Amino acid sequence: MHPAIKLLTSLRLTVILLSFSMALVFFGTLDQVNTGIHVTQKRYFESLFVFWQYPDTLPFGDFLGGWFGIPMPGGYTIGILLLINLIAAHIQRFQWTLKKVGIQIVHAGLILLLFSELLTDFLAEESMMSIDESGSSNSAFNSQHGEIYFNRDVDEDHIEVFSIATDYLKNGDVFDEPGLPFTVEILRFYKNSTIGFLSQGGGFAPSMATEGIGKLTGTPRDLGIRGERPTYAMDDVNTESAFIRLTDRETQENLGTWLVSNVLEGNFPAQTMEFGDEQWTIGMRFRRSYFPFALELIDFRFDRYPGTEIPKNFSSEVIIKDPDNGVERNALIYMNHPLRYGGYTFYQASYDETTETTTVLQVVKNPGWLLPYVSVAMLAFGMIWQFSYHLVAFLGKRKPSVAA
Repeated sequence: MHPAIKLLTSLRLTVILLSFSMALVFFGTLDQVNTGIHVTQKRYFESLFVFWQYPDTLPFGDFLGGWFGIPMPGGYTIGILLLINLIAAHIQRFQWTLKKVGIQIVHAGLILLLFSELLTDFLAEESMMSIDESGSSNSAFNSQHGEIYFNRDVDEDHIEVFSIATDYLKNGDVFDEPGLPFTVEILRFYKNSTIGFLSQGGGFAPSMATEGIGKLTGTPRDLGIRGERPTYAMDDVNTESAFIRLTDRETQENLGTWLVSNVLEGNFPAQTMEFGDEQWTIGMRFRRSYFPFALELIDFRFDRYPGTEIPKNFSSEVIIKDPDNGVERNALIYMNHPLRYGGYTFYQASYDETTETTTVLQVVKNPGWLLPYVSVAMLAFGMIWQFSYHLVAFLGKRKPSVAA
């Protein structure tokens, strides 16, 4: 047997990869305290390689924190190698006999489980949807990702939206988006910031904006901005902000510098700009995804634990409105009872504590959501088959010996 094939099919490789995965979980857990779950997930489990740096917060951190670290394979590398190892071992040792059927099914279930995790990591999307009672929505937002957006009304029922993701924005970036009549230059981008009034003091720098909300007017209402360190805590949200300069694509006319921030959205009037005979809305917000259908909230209710203010049960009665497919029906969403429609799954997640009439749904799009259930069923069936086969064989051998 070729040495490479022998290595790929060896149990030793499986043990080594499982040991690396345990180390990855251990060091990722240590780092999660400082970087948060989302960054840790990207850095350790959604990467090919990772370098763990000794934290300053651990003992001897002052001495080891600046230079000591451990390189290790990331989650993608370990997962792909485990998948190859399982497939190679499965093919090499494949024997379709009654004695081996259970083992083969277990191996196939493990292969399917690893593949489904990889598929979920690449294709799954998570977002949140907020709906007021008697209101409806056909979009969801992701508070971990932002976008600079430009809207214009096409007609009474349609709005054209152009957006620029903020994940990898850098100062000096220039975007020449097809469909936009102007170019967008990022003069200054803040991953996290605080926006306040200059009259408050507090180290706010004067706004660079020459148009819109951030334009200086010499009044106490003038806005200022202060850069902050990004936060990675589980429940914290970064206040992304940027100064952008718009330039007419054809005439190269400067259309002004604008202040956009996700904290301005909803707290200040929308910023608009007249361009020719069109009116454009400019801003920054959490990234949105749109659905070809809408959910209307009929009633939101929840129960509290007796004698406390702690919510016990959530439920949202909604109407699914999908005119393209002629669908309009009621559905009830509550804890552990999600709504699945149009390739999306809607879970009851939270509510607006101020109004207590606004529901918050978690929206998950996962094309491979059924594969883990199938793989677990295969694992269970394979183990039951293998155990039953050996039990029957053992009892069959035991009866003649007892008779003798």
